[in-house]
Amino acid sequence: MLSENIKAIRKSKGLSQQELAVKLNVVRQTISKWEQGLSVPDSDMLLSLSEALATPVSTLLGETVVVSEADAIKAISEKLEILNLQLARRAAFRRAVLHWLLIAVCAFILAGFAVLLTANSPYLSWNYHDPELAVAGTVLHALEWLFIRLAPIALAAAAVGICLTRKKG
Repeated sequence: MLSENIKAIRKSKGLSQQELAVKLNVVRQTISKWEQGLSVPDSDMLLSLSEALATPVSTLLGETVVVSEADAIKAISEKLEILNLQLARRAAFRRAVLHWLLIAVCAFILAGFAVLLTANSPYLSWNYHDPELAVAGTVLHALEWLFIRLAPIALAAAAVGICLTRKKG
């Protein structure tokens, strides 16, 4: 009966054999032997065991302990709490990555505008009469046109995204 009670109470408290062994300063094999009925704890260890399991000695020595539904629900809720914490950490990490990615997009766009300004880009004054520069000028003009038209929209969207993904509190 003692072996069955130790095992049932340990499991109802959500403890592994190793965790209980650490609490009692014994090796895991000792707990295993107690639960298999191959050995029994001495009186001092029985008192320590009852304290570690928060269970009276009489319960340990008494009849078979039935795992209550409340203990099972408590163990499940503790496991769910751990899973929720892990999911929250993963979501926070993804949010941080997105935040910094949006900051990088803003920096890239601002750098593009800075390059166009410092290069004195002749955006509206291309000379298309020179046949050698006409094709290159048209391609570069098209790229500048796309950048000038799309970059402010992308910059605004990235700025909004940065605000939405910033760390709160």
